[in-house]
Amino acid sequence: MSCFIDTPGITPDFISLNRSRAVGAGLDPFAYDRVTAGVPDLHGWPHVLAEAARAHLAAAVRAEADGLRVTAAAEFRIAARWFHIATVLPHPDTDLLAALEAEADAADGRALALAEPDRAERIEGPGFVGRLRRPAEVTTPPVVLIAPGLDSSKEEFHVLADALLARGLAVAAFDGPGQGVRAATSAPEPAYHRVVGAVLDRLADTPGIDVGRAALVGMSLGGYYAAESAAHEPRLRAAVAVSGPHHLVWEELPPFVTDTLTRRCGSTAAARAFAAAVDLRPLAPRIPVPLLVVEGGTDVTPGVATAAATADAAPHGELLLVPHGDHLLGNAQGDWLPQTADWLTSRLGTRPA
Repeated sequence: MSCFIDTPGITPDFISLNRSRAVGAGLDPFAYDRVTAGVPDLHGWPHVLAEAARAHLAAAVRAEADGLRVTAAAEFRIAARWFHIATVLPHPDTDLLAALEAEADAADGRALALAEPDRAERIEGPGFVGRLRRPAEVTTPPVVLIAPGLDSSKEEFHVLADALLARGLAVAAFDGPGQGVRAATSAPEPAYHRVVGAVLDRLADTPGIDVGRAALVGMSLGGYYAAESAAHEPRLRAAVAVSGPHHLVWEELPPFVTDTLTRRCGSTAAARAFAAAVDLRPLAPRIPVPLLVVEGGTDVTPGVATAAATADAAPHGELLLVPHGDHLLGNAQGDWLPQTADWLTSRLGTRPA
């Protein structure tokens, strides 16, 4: 197996490429620059970022002890983001990455317990762990599920969730197989509609949530998961794929992707089989619901066929292309996030606030 993190000269490039992602997740760009300046190499990446996370965690604990609930919640959320971003590479110390994802999950839970004590709850079921958040002053809202990608987690997409909550939509963000807190104990699942079905089953038993008006947003590889689920899960009314692949070509994928897949899947053979299964060519024409494909024009990865082909093939597909957007469009949130949130509210029978 190749070792991406030992590639000569890779550390500055990795730091630069992940800046937009970290900022899109809600981290301050100046803090990101300051913290990552202390990364000696990619072996040290998780340690340096975890140290930043623990500084915010300590600040949160102090604020909570002083009765400063708003400050404490904000600090817990920042800590969760740092803990998660510390894991976004194929690091050989998988136990360390698992521990950091657990700390991200715990910090996120403490943040929501303070900020949304009556509106947020943990949800679990076969193949997933997540959190359900409800909008304020809305009775029986529709619900949007958020599916992470290959190395992302439910803690990474609070900015998206907040935009949906502000429009009167409930949000269920979750870690599925091979993701977030489940990365250490399960392998990625290409038939992701089974996971989405389990989440919807759980939500159907939750009072005050209109599962009859449900949609799914998938981020990065989660974009494939969103389209795949829309082709199979009849309870979805709409889906959004953000920076998702149309299909993968293993032989052309860069080492970062193949290393990450291999570590998450458990072996090279399993990773190759997973990559072969990520293919929307037979599925996109069968998607019966509205599908919005969000693409950044500068997001070009060898071996990853652009999801614009998915929008073309889906019977009700639409493409939102942001020419200057990168992967996950963290550098262009104002050019896609409000439009996407409004698109979802209209498809679920609500009006943007």
